[in-house]
Amino acid sequence: MDFLIGDPSFIPHPVCGIGKMISKAEKLLRHLFPTKLRFAGKILAVMIPLITLVITGFLLWGCYQIHPAFGFAIEVLLGSLTLAAKSLKKESMKVYEQLEKQDIQKARYAVSMIVGRDTDSLDEIGVTKAAVETVAENTSDGVIAPMLYMALGGVPLAMCYKAINTLDSMVGYKNEKYIDFGRASAKLDDIANFIPARIAGVLMVLSAFLSGMDGKNSWKVFRRDSRNHASPNSAQTESACAGALQVQLAGNSYYFGKLYEKPTIGDPIRPIEIKDIVRANRLMYVCDILCLLVCCFVRFFALSIVVL
Repeated sequence: MDFLIGDPSFIPHPVCGIGKMISKAEKLLRHLFPTKLRFAGKILAVMIPLITLVITGFLLWGCYQIHPAFGFAIEVLLGSLTLAAKSLKKESMKVYEQLEKQDIQKARYAVSMIVGRDTDSLDEIGVTKAAVETVAENTSDGVIAPMLYMALGGVPLAMCYKAINTLDSMVGYKNEKYIDFGRASAKLDDIANFIPARIAGVLMVLSAFLSGMDGKNSWKVFRRDSRNHASPNSAQTESACAGALQVQLAGNSYYFGKLYEKPTIGDPIRPIEIKDIVRANRLMYVCDILCLLVCCFVRFFALSIVVL
């Protein structure tokens, strides 16, 4: 369903609801614990995922009580909304289309919608790298991780993961405002993504072979550069993607006007080009299909054990 229609604009997205809940909880906790921000942040990091898990579980239970078919339809819909493959492709291809038209201003704006770095001064290469890196990184936490959690614990656990991911994107910063309050949320996101990110990295290497890209180089760079990031998880799929495309990603970037020095990922075997955005999306889709097959196998195997 996500491959076909993505996130319909006429349906309120659950992540928006989770975001509003986080904002309200942050204001309340900062008011209650103005001098104990780390403690307040721990409460937030535990409270939001648990509330999301419980609400999703009760919602689905209620829908199934009305009618099994209705419950199934709502479960499928909510499950598809935890996955972001279609949206990721759609937004990254907006960048590609503007670069093809050689409209760098609109390309910068399009990429600013999907990255956290400053984009005002990026040239064509910088915009292209940012788009490719976003597709590669979000293959893991936007598709593979929620799919794996869905296979393990159904839609409620997948939605719980999305709450953890949303917490990190909203409060998991190392700036003055969130260095204490957001610490627990950032750590929880690292833990929740640790295994899925590595599974995603391996699947992306396999995808490079299946897509006719440089699978050998993908495996080489994945093994060498998968830790070249401040986050323990972000470079897993980025390194596999960089190797598959034979390009160099990452490196120094500006965030809120401040330069952050970061190691590079991959080797500049060839210059990056705008077509690499298309190739990165192809890698993502093959990777997603491979993960789906793995999840179906795991579910079938688990069901076989239960039946026996």
